[in-house]
This record gives sequence, structure tokens and C-alpha cells, in this order.
Amino acid sequence: MDQPKNRSISILGPKEFTGIKITDPKDYAAGLPAIKVALDHAMKEMGLKRSVATLSKLNQKDGIDCPGCAWPDPDKRSSLGEFCENGVKAIAEEATTKRVDPSFFAQHSITEMSHWSDYEIGKSGRITAPVILRPDQAHYESITWENAFKVIADHLQDLSSPDEAVFYTSGRSSNEAAFLYGLFARAYGTNNMPDCSNMCHESSGVGLGETLGIGKGSVTLEDMYHAEVVMVMGQNPGTNHPRMLSALEKCKANGGKIIAVNPLEEAGLIRFKNPQEVKGLVGGGVSLTDIFLQVKINQDVALINLILKKLAKLDAVSGDVFDHDFIHKYTEGYAEMMEDLEKYDEQELLNLTGLDEKKVDTVVGLLAKKQRIIICWAMGLTQHKNGVDNIKACVNLLLLKGSIGKKGAGTCPVRGHSNVQGDRTVGITHHVSPKLNASFKKVFGFDPPEKQGLDVVNCIKAMHEGKAKVFVALGGNFLSAASDTLYTGEALQNCDLTVSISTKLNRTHLVPGRTSLILPTLGRTEMDTHSGRERVVTVENSMGRVHQSHGRLQPASDHLMSEPEIVSQMAQAYFTSSSTIDWKGLGEDYDLIREKISAVFEGFEQYSERSKGGGFDLPNHARHGDFSSMPGGKARFSTCSLPDHQLTGAKFLLMTIRSHDQFNTTIYGLNDRYRGIYNERRVVLINPKDAEELGLKKSDQVDLVSGYNGQERKARNFLIVPYNIPRGNLAAYFPETNVLIPNDQYADKSNTPISKSIEVDLFF
Repeated sequence: MDQPKNRSISILGPKEFTGIKITDPKDYAAGLPAIKVALDHAMKEMGLKRSVATLSKLNQKDGIDCPGCAWPDPDKRSSLGEFCENGVKAIAEEATTKRVDPSFFAQHSITEMSHWSDYEIGKSGRITAPVILRPDQAHYESITWENAFKVIADHLQDLSSPDEAVFYTSGRSSNEAAFLYGLFARAYGTNNMPDCSNMCHESSGVGLGETLGIGKGSVTLEDMYHAEVVMVMGQNPGTNHPRMLSALEKCKANGGKIIAVNPLEEAGLIRFKNPQEVKGLVGGGVSLTDIFLQVKINQDVALINLILKKLAKLDAVSGDVFDHDFIHKYTEGYAEMMEDLEKYDEQELLNLTGLDEKKVDTVVGLLAKKQRIIICWAMGLTQHKNGVDNIKACVNLLLLKGSIGKKGAGTCPVRGHSNVQGDRTVGITHHVSPKLNASFKKVFGFDPPEKQGLDVVNCIKAMHEGKAKVFVALGGNFLSAASDTLYTGEALQNCDLTVSISTKLNRTHLVPGRTSLILPTLGRTEMDTHSGRERVVTVENSMGRVHQSHGRLQPASDHLMSEPEIVSQMAQAYFTSSSTIDWKGLGEDYDLIREKISAVFEGFEQYSERSKGGGFDLPNHARHGDFSSMPGGKARFSTCSLPDHQLTGAKFLLMTIRSHDQFNTTIYGLNDRYRGIYNERRVVLINPKDAEELGLKKSDQVDLVSGYNGQERKARNFLIVPYNIPRGNLAAYFPETNVLIPNDQYADKSNTPISKSIEVDLFF
């Protein structure tokens, strides 16, 4: 069925420039500029009173959990404010006083709004009431909650199979909402539960699960303070997880060393001016990185294999570089991994990395003498064809050193959204677990579906082919987050119904199915009450601690519902009286939801009580050196192949990145001040020598083109920014360059899109 003729929408948005200004990159993060920028954002969006009320409670015990990143809170919270610049931006976006009400939708058609930039769309304000876009309309209009749920129920009932529906989850949702959402999908009859993990840390989960038996990191925040070495790989904490810089500062103060491995030298890892300390405000701050390895894009396996070969040579002489007692007692696959390393030539590995051998040798010399080693990573390792092997290579290094299961050592995947890990813990997964299904059946009395569900890549394909017809999103901006933007946009428009449970307007709402609903929900900052009683939600941070979040502000509208209420009423409308599950009771009483979570999952005993204050840690056997869940009861070494980037059909390898005024797909502003780029997002970073060879100068205009499987994809109108990046590599912001990533190019085993290693050419 074709889209209505009265909708002429833009999937990609505008391509106009906004007035670029380029300066030298900064050599430090935070300090007074961070305070000023944060306060400017807060005052502009919230005003003085709301800013004070919100920020004083942000990340405090029994306060508001930041809806930004998932970096854990210290046990002792700062009285000056336990937040960072980008956390303030996230709060300001949610607590803004701007409103998107029914009159706003009457004034602006989806055709008009789809031509706005993501920045302009996001700055529109909070959505105040449920709205519907009908097949013959180009404007959203008001709808009652009751009728909205009836529309959803009718569409779900009309499907020929439950597997024609897709239930997507963003990492912003709470444990309570995610659990109820997963329960509804299973009771409805499908495991089609893609989530944002599919697009980011799925490679981490697979790699860690296959080597250590648990798809989560093994360290605590306190471990960071006591590490002898922290390797930060494929990660830019100064922008994406700024509070991590405080943990690295404490590590340095305790004598630890920091190794940064990344194609770009980021300001936050050069020097940190802690805004909570006098020396961070008026002094020079703290130099964080001891050794910077500017590795070429996706040559991390080559680097680690090179390091392992050099360490093996030292161990052959002294016998004490590797922890042979640990290897013998707790691991298997050592001989096979070492034999595989023999086939690689050190010089060839070095050439692939693009590094100076003296720097690599310095790292080897440091690692040879240390055991308390932590490796942290983010999307720079996971979003590649060989993303899983990237993670396994990190585990190989840690196992050789015996750096798992001890204080100050272990794995640290740094999650990018506040509860993306919690969603997965409480059952949001497209995978089928017989044990989990049995637990759901025991607690709720129905047989969950046994068919493997669709992840993000495959649900987009199913929607594009007309095999999935209803798409429901619990939070998120699916279109801007996913790869292959035009293909994904076409997929969404092929749906009979798209439903977004959202706080703010985003591009997904403007590239809708034939019928589209936007259901406005309470934000993390807002009070959630029922019958005069406060309700609290819980989340899980990046290191496995579960704790509460208490909203403090008056809701943006009297017509908002909480996420658990919305999910429960969807279920009620669909099942009417045919379900034995007390959907109404669960939607009203979050303690009841937590009781059910504790009945289904291990480690949640006395959930509501233990989640108060600082919260509680979930079981993590790898943290304690216990690998009994692995086949054979031992951790597993891996043979990790080198990536295949021959670039036979392209000249460059492009990685997508965030600007400093951005969190995931939310654009707070148009500046990337740490990199010295202002008032423009349509830029491409290129090595100056590469630019010179092509005859390109600063601010010249180019198109980026990828050509996988003979199909040309273009990101048009980008400005050249000569930058310190390895030759043959490029970097540009997402979501503007997501259009270049084919939907059928993704990591082996994890299906994570190749967002950090796209083969492209420049046309000008």
C-alpha cells in the first residue's frame, strides 16, 4: 500500500549549512567553560527555579537519575552537584518549559516539520497530549487515551500473526516499564523485541558472554580507583561519559596509568579540569593520558595481537609476564590462541595500526609489570564487522594477565544510555531463553513464544518487505538511531501503524506509518503519583547497580501518563478480560511490578527495599573470578581474525561520531567546542595530507558516497575540516551520515551496524 498522496516528507531533513566557524581543538575538558555552558543550557530551557530544583537532586541518593549516560554514581555524592555538563543538557532538554500541544500540530504539518533539522525538531518542546495521524491526514490531531489504546488493540488484533508486530525499546525506559513491556510482547505472542543494545553494545554482550559467561562488564566504580592501568579504547569520555573523567583522575592520584587508544585524540583524555575542585577551576587541571596510541580505524585486533606477541616474548624470558597459575586454573584455549598469534608478522601488524613502534613498546613494558588492568571501551570497538572479535581480543589480554576477578581489574564496557543495560536485564531481548520462558510461565501462567524474535536490523528488513506491519517504540528516535536512513524511513512508512511513547518530538514521528500515534509520557525529572502516593522507578547503571529515581518536577501536562501505565493500558485494551494477568494493578503499583521481577529473575530479592539509597549490585560471577556458567567451567581464550578493509572500492574508512552538543540522536546545540567546530554539523574530518592530495581546503564542499553491493548511498553537502586523524580515515557526525551505512552490513554474531568503519569516497 502506498503512502497517502498528501504527505511529501523528507526522511533525511535539510542539507543547508548553518555558518561554520573553526578554531584549534581544545587540550582539556570541563573547567569553568563547562560550568558556563551547562548553566546557559539550564537557564535557557528551564529558568532559575526549575534549574535549582532539578540540579540539586540530580544523581543524588533518592534523587533524579540522569537520563543521559549510564556511568555509575559514587557512594559519596558531591554536595556541589553530582552531574556533568552533558548531564545538565540532558536534563534541560527534558525539563524544558517549551510545549508541543495540539495547536502546535494544527499549525505545522508533518511535511513542513520533516524538512526541519533534528536540532530544530528537538527544540520544539515537550509533547502535552496524545495525538494521532490518520491515513488521510498530514497533521497530527488530538485523540483520547482510551481511543488511542483502542486503535493499537484493533491493529494488533487484525494481524495474521503476532510476529507481524515489533516492540522496540530505548535505553531511557525504567526497569518497571521495560519488564511490563516485555511481558506484554510475550503474552501477545512474539519475541520481536529489538532494542537500542542491538545498535551499540550487542557486540560486547556476545563477546563477553562467549568468553566469560556474562554479557556485562566485571568491574565496579571503586575498581577504577585502584587499577594500575586503565586502557580506554574506542571511547570519548569527555563528551559521552564526562563523569568518568573523575574516576580516571582518582586512578591517577593513586598512581595508576592511563592508555588511550583511539583514532582521534580527544580533549577529555588529554587533560581534565575538575569543576568540583579549586585546581580544576583556576589551575591547569590533571593530565590524564600517559600514552596515546592513535590507532587507525578498526585496527584494534592488530594492535592487541601485536601487544600479545611482544608480551609473549618477554614472558618466554622471565616466565612471569603472564599469570600462568591463573591461566592454568581458570581458562581454556590458551594453546590455540598462542598458536594462532604465531601466524602474524609483527611488522605487518604494526603497519596496519599506523603506530610508532616505540609507543607500542612503551605500552608493552608497562603492561608486562602490572596485573590490576582494566580495559574500558565503547562504540569504537563494537560497531564494526568484527566487533565481537574486538571485544574478545581485549578479554585475551586480560586473561593472560590474570586481570579478571580481582580488585582494580577487569572488563568495562561503558554503556551509552541510562538504562540500556537494565532493559536487557529485566527481559528485553529478541533471543529465546528456555530458562527465562519457564520462569515467565511459572509466575504468569502462560507459555511464552519459543520462536527467535527480530533484532533491529531484521525488524527493519521485515517492515521494508511488508512482513511486519505494526511498530511500537518505548522511547527513542528509531529512524535517526538506525543505519541506512532512507531504507529505514521507507520501512517505517510501510507499516499500517507506528506508535511512539515519547517525551519530545523527534524525526521518527515525522516519517510515520499510514496511521501514527504519539503517546506522551512522564520524563525522569517529573513527579509520578497515583492516588496521592509517590511512585518511583528503578534503573541499572553501567556497572550493574540497581537504584531508584525520584521525579521532582510538576509534569509538563495533566494529560501525561507514565510508561508503565501506558504499557499496562495497551495490554488491557488488547486482552480486555481474556488475560489472567492483572495489567491494571501492575500499571498502578510499581512495587507489584518489582515483586514480579524478583520472582522471574535471580538477584532481585527484596527489590523495592534494597533499591533505596545507593541501591544494590546484581550478581556478577566474573567479578569474583567465577566462570562456572561457561562450558567446562572456565573462561575462554579466543582466536581473533584481523578485519578485512582492503578498500578496493573506496579510498577512505569513515567512523560516525558525536559532537559535544549531542547525546545519541538528541542534538543540544550546533557546537563541538572540544574539537573547535562551531555552528555546523555537516562536516567531515580528514587528515590534512589526504586533503592536500585531493586538492581540498578547509570548508570546501563534498559529498560522501558508499557503494556496498553495487548500491550507491550519498550523504550530500559536507564541509572539509582538516584534522588530526590517521591517513585514510574520516570522521563525521551521526545521524547525518547514517544514510551511508547499509542495512545488510553488520557485525558477525551481534548484527551491530558497521557505524564506525564505513568504506566511502569523497566527491566534489
